[in-house]
Amino acid sequence: MNQYSLRRLVYAALLAALATPLTVQAQAKAAPPIDGIIGKLQSFDGKSLDVATSAGVVHVVVKGHLTTYKQIPSDLSHVATAPYIGVASAEQDGKQVAKQIFIFPAELRGAAEGSVLTDPPGATSHSRMTNGTISRPAASHSRMTNGTVQNSNGTTLVVNYQDGSQTISIPPGVPVTLVAPQQVAFTPGDVVYATTKKLSDRTLVTDKIFQFVPAAASH
Repeated sequence: MNQYSLRRLVYAALLAALATPLTVQAQAKAAPPIDGIIGKLQSFDGKSLDVATSAGVVHVVVKGHLTTYKQIPSDLSHVATAPYIGVASAEQDGKQVAKQIFIFPAELRGAAEGSVLTDPPGATSHSRMTNGTISRPAASHSRMTNGTVQNSNGTTLVVNYQDGSQTISIPPGVPVTLVAPQQVAFTPGDVVYATTKKLSDRTLVTDKIFQFVPAAASH
């Protein structure tokens, strides 16, 4: 989504398994894109942060009031009114299967919109991330897909994004988390996503940082 290849790493996830069929309508317009970076936090002093990304270490200055986000447990009932969602998925038997679901707040709508592979060079498996907007609830190859949820029959979702769509199967037990404003104590090694703007002098600034916790480690 930006020059630091954040689209290849942004994390988000889509809907837990549905006990009964569910139909969702596609949003007419894609979310305006939000620039940002994602990677491992190297340092943070409250005024700036250094983040190790696939393109190298990126320095970002905190400007204005900083809002920090972390994940809290959620469920399908919150997806119904979600302003923006993301799905981490892996390819199994030729299909994309959801591994984790994230529900983003309205102010992060548009972050890493699209569907991109998130694997490091040389990986033998392939992971994908898909982020997008919804109007209503809605070796293997893994994928991240971001976009608009078009419909669901209780076992699959069609996610629409700016340049295409991705059909994703939703197995039972997929974790769902809400990305919510919370006070966060960042430590080196955390995986973080920071929204960014570039000033005229090419300085990157942020006022929003999300601490990402993979499904296996979230609690």
